[in-house]
Order: sequence, then structure tokens, then C-alpha cells
Amino acid sequence: MPDTIHFPENFLWGAATSSYQIEGARQADGKGESIWDRFSHTPGKIQDGRNGDIACDHYNRMPQDVALMQSLGLQAYRFSISWPRILPNGRGAVNAAGLDFYDRLVDSLLTANITPFITLYHWDLPQALQDEGGWPSRSTAEAFVTYADVVSQRLGDRVKNWITHNEPWVAAFVGYWQGRHAPGIQDFAQAIRASHHLLLSHGWAVPVIRQNSPEAQVGITLNLNAVYPASSSAADQQAMRHEDGYLNRWFLDPLYGRRYPADMVHSFSQQGHLPDDMAFVQPGDLQAIAAPMDFLGINNYFRTIARDKTAVNNQPPTLEPYDNYTEMGWEVAPEGIRDLLLRVEYDYRPGKIYITENGASYSDGPNGDGRIADTRRQTYLRTYLAKIHEAMQIGVPLAGYFVWSLFDNFEWGFGYKQRFGIIWVDYETQERILKDSALWYRSVIAQNGFTPKE
Repeated sequence: MPDTIHFPENFLWGAATSSYQIEGARQADGKGESIWDRFSHTPGKIQDGRNGDIACDHYNRMPQDVALMQSLGLQAYRFSISWPRILPNGRGAVNAAGLDFYDRLVDSLLTANITPFITLYHWDLPQALQDEGGWPSRSTAEAFVTYADVVSQRLGDRVKNWITHNEPWVAAFVGYWQGRHAPGIQDFAQAIRASHHLLLSHGWAVPVIRQNSPEAQVGITLNLNAVYPASSSAADQQAMRHEDGYLNRWFLDPLYGRRYPADMVHSFSQQGHLPDDMAFVQPGDLQAIAAPMDFLGINNYFRTIARDKTAVNNQPPTLEPYDNYTEMGWEVAPEGIRDLLLRVEYDYRPGKIYITENGASYSDGPNGDGRIADTRRQTYLRTYLAKIHEAMQIGVPLAGYFVWSLFDNFEWGFGYKQRFGIIWVDYETQERILKDSALWYRSVIAQNGFTPKE
């Protein structure tokens, strides 16, 4: 390993957040209800019983937060738009105050010499659209395109980097099958329909954004994992293939013009999960989904080890998880992000990739002097960035990295029990404190690199 790792001169260093997790201002200035407003106010849905009504109060503290970003030397900031803040009913009348907020945010970022990366959908669907059927309904995909049109018309003169969706796998399968996320439904057939309409809305929105935002770079962000078999047995190899299909290929294949993977369609049908036999896929849908993109965003935190626990006389596992986990219970295995990047590049040739989320949850707080020595997070980031650099040296066209997250925030079903931020937030006082990881990240940006072992 080299003494110092250097990244290309044009490599982009950023941080990421999402609207519901930081903005607060639940009903301010005409904002409508989202599925996360409804879900988080439903007893028993959030581990600590809390909600995102205030969160980091970013809606009211945006200028100070941009100043913090500037103090870290951030070159880019990935944030999401709250759909119900723009269209309170999901479609129809536009809420001017909502657009004004993001207009001010974009101008503040540009004044601070920070490139804005907009994510149009990070899971906070207007509740009015969920009441009409949500993502399993084709009409929601149509409404998304109208929403994308409204936002890109207003901001497209200044914003040149657009992400349609964040993690459609989570929006579809965790929201409509596992039920751990809003809207809290447990119906696999609905989840499959939702996954299709999320992808379809992406494909429909790409040309609309390009029309409204000259020279726009448009992509999508997927949560992807490197998947390894627990042993060399045929059963574990098949388990790996299935897990990879479920997590990765179900979204990558149609986006890159390969249709839905036939083995997964067959598997879902055999399990009785596709009673309508994918009839909701209409002529022209797959061509729309495969609209050429300018980049692929990848969110990655851990790897997946696939094991067939039902196979009779399966071989003993030869690949075991490391004994190193974040407080989310996610295995720390940095080689996974390198192998994932190589696999995506070799199999799909996306042309340009951004790591749009990567980070770790550790709850280290201020000591008596107010310092936050989150050494575990620094180690996580350093080891993952080293493996990312290895992938780039082999030929992966990685253009930038966004740490998750800029702030401690509302962590979905966990509430405020998990802290991913490089900036500490005291939720009672809204004080922000730069953790040691933030200071380290500032030095990485300034040097465009780091020492692997410190």
C-alpha cells in the first residue's frame, strides 16, 4: 500500500443528506403531508417513538449549515427535494414557498463554490399519492414526471447534476414488502409493481430534466452490494445468484437495456409473488427505463454473504463475516466496495460513477472538552476510500465521493438512535459540532488524498 493515496485532480469530494432526515418544518409554508410524516406519527413504527417534525431544523438553519459545508471545503453537496413541499397534493397546485427554499439553497451553495447535486426522490412521497395507490400505481410515475418538470424548470438554469431516485430497492421492497419503511405495507406483488414504476418514472423524467436543464448530467442512485457465496457449494452459488438478482440485477439490468432478469422473474413467479405475471409492464416501458444516463450513483455500506440454509448436507461455510460491525449491525468489509465497483464497471460500463453514499453509524459524542473523537468512523472511511482508490487504479471511472452523512439526523425506522454524521447535532439545542471525522475529511479534501495508515 502506498504511503499516500492521491486522487485525480478533477475528483469531486462531497457530502450527502436527504430532505425528511434533516429539514424539519413539517407543516411550514404550505408543505403537504408525506408518507414519512404519516408513518413516523404512527405508534410503534419508529424504534425510539420520535419523528422528523424538527430533525436538524435545516429548513430554518440553512444559511448556517451551508457555511459549515464551506468551512469543510466541500466541493459538492447532494441533497434531496421534498416532493410535498413543492406539490402538497403530489400534483396540481405548486407551492411557491417550497420552491423558494430550494432556490435560496442552490444560490447559497453556488456562492460558497459548492456544486449542488439534486436528488428528486428520497422516499418522502406525498401522502395524497399514497392514498391513491402509491408507487404500485402507474399514475404515481406520471405524477413524478410532472414534479420533475416543475423542479427542473425552476432550478435547471443553475443545477447541472440531477439524480432521479435514491435507492428504489429500499423504496419498493422495504416500504411495500418488508414494511419497515413508509408506507409500511407488506405485499410482495405491490413491491414488484412499485419497483417497476419507480424505474419507469426515472426513464420518463430523464428527457424532461435534460430539456429544462441545458448541459444537465442525469443519473439514478442504487444501493448495491457485492455478493459472495458462503462456500463453493452449488447451493451457495445459487443463493448468491438469487441474492444478487434481488439486490442488484433487478434494477441494473433494465436500466442498462437488458430487461428484467429472467431468472428472477421465474423465481418470483414460482414463489407466487407475481400473480399478474408482470402484466403491468406495458409496451415501451423497458425502452423508457433504459434511457441513456450520464452517470450511475452507488450507495454502499457493507457486503452480502449468501448462504443456503435449507440445503441438505451443504458444505461448511468458508467465508465468514468479520468480527467488526457498525452500530447499525453492518459488517465492516471494505474490499466489498472495491469488488462491487469492479463488477459494475465490467458488467454494465456506466461511463461515469459516483459513490453517492458511504459511511458508518457510531454514537461517539462530545467529551468534557467538547471534542468528538470518532476514531472508528475515521478508520471506516479511510479503509473504504483506500479500496475505492484501488478500484480506480484498475480502471473504474469514479468521478466523486459523497460521505453519508453530513449531519447526524433522523435515521428512518431507527429514529435518532443511529448517528451517521460527520457533524454532531444536539437535537435539543440544535448545536452543531464538527467531529474528528469531519476535520479529517476536510484535510482529505484539501490534500485530495490521505495517508492510508495514520
